[in-house]
Amino acid sequence: MPDWAVSNSMWSAIFGLGAPLAEKILRPAAVYLFLVIFLRVFGKRELAQLNPFDLVVLLSLSNTVQNAIIGNDNSLTGGLIGAFALMAINYLVVRFLFRHRRLDQIFEGKPAVLVEKGHIVKRALAGELLTMSELMTVLHRQGFSSLEEVERCVLEPGGTFFVQRKMPPAEEIEHDEVMRSLRDLQGKLDLLLQGRGSA
Repeated sequence: MPDWAVSNSMWSAIFGLGAPLAEKILRPAAVYLFLVIFLRVFGKRELAQLNPFDLVVLLSLSNTVQNAIIGNDNSLTGGLIGAFALMAINYLVVRFLFRHRRLDQIFEGKPAVLVEKGHIVKRALAGELLTMSELMTVLHRQGFSSLEEVERCVLEPGGTFFVQRKMPPAEEIEHDEVMRSLRDLQGKLDLLLQGRGSA
């Protein structure tokens, strides 16, 4: 086979579309829609990646839907068109939801309060399919050694955890400040007495 024929075959394999352009745009749109609905229905825990199983699911998703996005087309052009279609669809959806905040809240879902006033909300924990050990792992990652330190813990729709530390009562804070002031005063008084004693 002549060199020019090999060269043409190579360039055709790299840039030639193996499927119609409309199909290259419709496939990513359908997969995008499916994944958004899938993640909304199956909850926030997949996004939070609380255990190895959740991580495996997310990593496997990309491989599983790859052929659905690109079909039988392995060309560079086909892959770039598919990637562009995904990014464009995401941009349009995010822009649309930004302008329609109420729809965004309905679509995104509500935060789940897992700990309220230091007490576990068991119904919310069960609703998000979270175990106590997974909750404790989340708290430990955020620097809390025990549940007693937590005032409130919320699982946000995006899969992030907001944890609020318990604040000591106002009387305790005032007492600590008074005691600190007394210790400072005692230190200054001791220094003064030492100065007089040496004189």
